[in-house]
Amino acid sequence: MFEIIPSIWLINGKCVRLKRGDFATEEVISTNPLEIAQAFESIGIQRLHLVDLDGARRGEPKNYHILEAITGYTNLKVDFTGGVSTDGDVIKSFEFGAATVTVGSAAANHPERFAQFILSYGREKINLAADTNPADHKIKIRGWQKKTSIDLYDHIDFFYQKGLKYLKVSDVTRDGVMEGPNFALFREVLEKFPQIHLAASGGVRGIDDFRRLRDMGIHAAVFGRAYYEGMITLEDLSSFLSEG
Repeated sequence: MFEIIPSIWLINGKCVRLKRGDFATEEVISTNPLEIAQAFESIGIQRLHLVDLDGARRGEPKNYHILEAITGYTNLKVDFTGGVSTDGDVIKSFEFGAATVTVGSAAANHPERFAQFILSYGREKINLAADTNPADHKIKIRGWQKKTSIDLYDHIDFFYQKGLKYLKVSDVTRDGVMEGPNFALFREVLEKFPQIHLAASGGVRGIDDFRRLRDMGIHAAVFGRAYYEGMITLEDLSSFLSEG
């Protein structure tokens, strides 16, 4: 089943948007992330991608209170990400209501630790974020502020061999600029790792992009800016969900 997953990006407890992950482009969308989450739930969305940008920059989550509010006042399954680095961070995320956690920086910096997360908490609850600039296919971490020397496909393969099931790939050059998803990148990931449940992130402009990603066999699409700028409405999302 193809799933559309809205994202809420948090700085200081507020919902923000960025272009290409650049913190200098920060715009506050709302001071009430819960209200936004409830609006998504009202039209049938079931899962939310909650990004703690403060945590991503600092290396440990900072916005647990927003996670707790959203999971306490909605039935959304929240995928929490941003600075989740240790067993303590994972446990605390689940205690505050997260259904799943997505890990990026810690997986790059401590691959054996992340592999152990998959074993300890189960492959249904631990997701990998592999964020890259397709110009060089190198992994970017710490809220995309730091480039590594790690090859995208080597990185995915290491965890794929250890049981990874859920993967989110972002083309950081397309995030927040609505130039369309990098379909070629996502197709290549699926060809190399046919059993992976891939969530495509970055560049969604409208419902037609969802349809194309779905028809490619991608498991989910993460979106944000297109909704916040009115390119996609709640009515559009509701109609797409009704397509089945």
